[in-house]
Amino acid sequence: MWRDARLIAAKDLKIELRTKVTANQILPFAFVVLIVFAFALDTSPGTLQKVAPGLFWLAVLFSSILSVERTVAIELDDNAGDGLLVYGVDHGGIFLGKVVAVFVQLFLLEVLLLLGVVVLYGSKVGGWPLMLASTFFATLGLSAAGVTYSQLASASRAKQTLVPLLFVPVASPVLLAGTKAWQDALSGTSSIGDPWLRLLIVFAVVYLALGAIFFGSILEG
Repeated sequence: MWRDARLIAAKDLKIELRTKVTANQILPFAFVVLIVFAFALDTSPGTLQKVAPGLFWLAVLFSSILSVERTVAIELDDNAGDGLLVYGVDHGGIFLGKVVAVFVQLFLLEVLLLLGVVVLYGSKVGGWPLMLASTFFATLGLSAAGVTYSQLASASRAKQTLVPLLFVPVASPVLLAGTKAWQDALSGTSSIGDPWLRLLIVFAVVYLALGAIFFGSILEG
């Protein structure tokens, strides 16, 4: 399973390096979300600094929808997914490989979005241990849940609209916990033992386990 996961992750990341979908499409979209939501709320620096964590995670959530749809769509072209099954690639390996690929793309995107938050909103970044830990587990949870629900919706003719309907409600705890953890980190009111971080860890572990167990049934369904 681990060998197959490495192969799938490497394959998807190589495809991304060639196509540059994240850099050319998803990243600009994420920055547009930051800018539009800022204008929709208030352009005063004080307000923007207060809502910066929430706007950051909203941009990440919307970007993750595009990323997970993309990673599943790769296997739909020329029935590539059926080829993986024919060659006996481990189902859990396919799931974990795609989760890793989405995680890497989202994490790099988040680094650039953080710079955008600092420049656009004037936010002062602090509380690095809690911020990094919460970002890691929030991104891992979004990747695991996103790949699962995107694959579940891939058989539908309305998959482009079905993925957000399935994924966004499930990802709401990550949006809430990620925002609260970042607020605690920026304000310095909590550390690595933050309760919101524990919620993010539980979410990530649960969806990693569920995906590894049931992804094969979803693929064959």
